Amino acid sequence: MQELKSFLDFDLRGKRVLLRADLNVPMKAGQISDDGRIKASLPTIKALLEMGASIVIIAHLGRPKSEFEEELSLAPIAQRLSELLEVKVSFSTQIRSAGPRVSALMPGEILMLENIRFDTGERSKEAADRQTLAAQLASYGDFYIGDGFGAIHRKHASVYELAIKLPHAAGILLLNELKILDQLAKNPERSYGVVLGGAKVSDKLQVIRALIEKVDLLIIGGGMLFTFLAAEGKEIGKSLVERDQIEMVQALLLRAKQRGVKVLLPIDILVAKEFKNLPATELSVDEIGSDDIGLDIGPRSGEEFAREIMKCKTVFWNGPMGVFEFSNYASGTRAVAQALTKVDGLTVVGGGDSAAAIRTLGFADDQFGYISTGGGASLEYLEGKILPGVEALAQ
Repeated sequence: MQELKSFLDFDLRGKRVLLRADLNVPMKAGQISDDGRIKASLPTIKALLEMGASIVIIAHLGRPKSEFEEELSLAPIAQRLSELLEVKVSFSTQIRSAGPRVSALMPGEILMLENIRFDTGERSKEAADRQTLAAQLASYGDFYIGDGFGAIHRKHASVYELAIKLPHAAGILLLNELKILDQLAKNPERSYGVVLGGAKVSDKLQVIRALIEKVDLLIIGGGMLFTFLAAEGKEIGKSLVERDQIEMVQALLLRAKQRGVKVLLPIDILVAKEFKNLPATELSVDEIGSDDIGLDIGPRSGEEFAREIMKCKTVFWNGPMGVFEFSNYASGTRAVAQALTKVDGLTVVGGGDSAAAIRTLGFADDQFGYISTGGGASLEYLEGKILPGVEALAQ
């Protein structure tokens, strides 16, 4: 891990602090369905309030395609943050013209800007566009804190260029995330198991390649498992598959064998004829029919995965085992989550859908060693990539 300074080492009393947070929470019908990321941001915000700083929060929600989409407004997040802090969080619908609102802030007051991704400069491929937005944002504050781990792997204006323009440091959440992931990357207690799910193999090929050189056990579930089964020559019906990745998967399986890494694939699958929450049919992986759609690992696989997970001293899990949003296809994800709660060692839940899944299924955060707020960022860190936001804060 690159050595980062903590904002706690600075005197920020009376300073206007720009805080890049990750408040990208799942929403359903305008309501927050999981506020885990908001709660994860609280330690840094509370510490700044105790210091007597005023805070301008910069964050995003989703991937908007236009300059305003009501369902992706941060207004409900500002309201929820107010409730959790028991402190008023003001909200600005403006991004580039919020100067007067910012100037009026008193020590201990908070202003949240609208979804930064509504501004095209945030994600522009042109550095000049990102620089222009960053310069405007920099005029609002005296100090920058990077604490949005879920966006730290993006070279966006509020993550990279803005950090460079102001005195800067890392927030509590970011430092905790990097400390845990550094332990996984460099000094995991053995045996070390990784459980990967989610939809696409292509999203995780590089991290699988990197992890094969480091882990003792690799468990594959989720939609990506069907590309692995296809690589073994099995019928997968109408299940999700990436045919163009089969040769790469075969090469990965060969490398794992050469390294002595145990790779576990499901031995049974829950299938349906449609992508709906229909009653599940349990089949062995050799019985999948041409019109079957695999939607979860089967119960025997869940038991086998759990047994192997509980033998480990370190486990990293990223990605659900099935379509956990469908009640009939949540048992595989539940089995993995339950096994992680029984591990005598460090368990890390790798953000995103995995974090949402455990809360949806009724697990408490404190049943796990650590719940990361950034799935993609976690994977890229474990892959060995340099994360732009970390690079900027290290300058």
